[in-house]
Amino acid sequence: MYLFFLAQGLSFTQIAILEALYNVTTLVGEIPTGYVGDRIGRRNSLLVGTVLIAVTLLGIGLSESFLALAVLYVCWSMGYNFRSGSEDAWLYDTLTDDLSESEFAHVRGRGESASLAVGAVAAITGGYLGSVDLSYPWFVAAAVTGLGAVVVLTLGEPESYRETDADDLSLHRTVGIVRDALSRRNLRSFILYYYVLYAAVTYLVFVFVQPIFETVVVSAGVSESEVESLLGWFYAGYSLVGAVISYYTGAIKATIGVRSWFLILPFVVGTALVGMYFVPILALPTFLVARGLSDVTRSFAGQYVNDRIETLGRATVLSSMAMVSGLAVVPFQLGSGVISDRVSPLFALAVAGGVLVVGSGAILVWEIPVSE
Repeated sequence: MYLFFLAQGLSFTQIAILEALYNVTTLVGEIPTGYVGDRIGRRNSLLVGTVLIAVTLLGIGLSESFLALAVLYVCWSMGYNFRSGSEDAWLYDTLTDDLSESEFAHVRGRGESASLAVGAVAAITGGYLGSVDLSYPWFVAAAVTGLGAVVVLTLGEPESYRETDADDLSLHRTVGIVRDALSRRNLRSFILYYYVLYAAVTYLVFVFVQPIFETVVVSAGVSESEVESLLGWFYAGYSLVGAVISYYTGAIKATIGVRSWFLILPFVVGTALVGMYFVPILALPTFLVARGLSDVTRSFAGQYVNDRIETLGRATVLSSMAMVSGLAVVPFQLGSGVISDRVSPLFALAVAGGVLVVGSGAILVWEIPVSE
């Protein structure tokens, strides 16, 4: 993706602006789209988002200017806005129908594992397609996402959702539900710890994987003409590591526990980001580990939040969490873009890693309650 942008003549600052536009749109659109998801149903919200994403991917593959990409990034973000809260809300409510909502992290982890395993094959294919033309992966992604919309049509609405009085859910009532949820200290603390600090820093890791990968492998003697195809194989490994770790989400929860996971993770990731600036080759295993841990962490975060909110307004509350995360990541993105242009992407991630370690330590001093 970012090699495609760089090939279009974009600078790192312009790429950072695109990412910032994405997250500003997330900020503005999350709660309204979450509200729509609560009103029209989880499935319909997922359908709207999936179709919008498919159309946007096609448009990006055809684009040739920064302005066009900026408009498409706004559309792309809106597509994910419709999906972000509704995905987890649909899954959690469906599990609630079977009285198995405590298995949310386990089931979500297995789903992510299957997704990443398929993604490994797609990554290799995309790498070779990109070596021919960097726009081709976008076209294939658009087609596959369009097929995903057909799959969404086969889903049913959870019984627990249908039994709520969603038709009477006014905007004023929805705002009250979100306000009540965010007024709880345990949720406020967790939002600050995960959705603001950790999510913002680790988002930058995924932004800079490709340019840093190119820099590291070329420095190691790899020909520049082989970078795209090699990147496809790296993403395959990247996805498979995530698939394996995600598959054992339930076992990790039972063995380590959610509290211990969140107390240790920011320091491990932050230290690794700082370390790879001094030893660049460490970037490759760091990216693999960061990928593997991200989906498990997101599943644990979803379990933690869902366990503490009600079915009515669930999609809106979850969307508000994404909104907070989108707001937090904007200054990180803009700052990292400027630092990358003036120094290097490796230095930008090292700074982010330092912020993650220091920030997490400061938050823990205030005794952030991340309970099981």
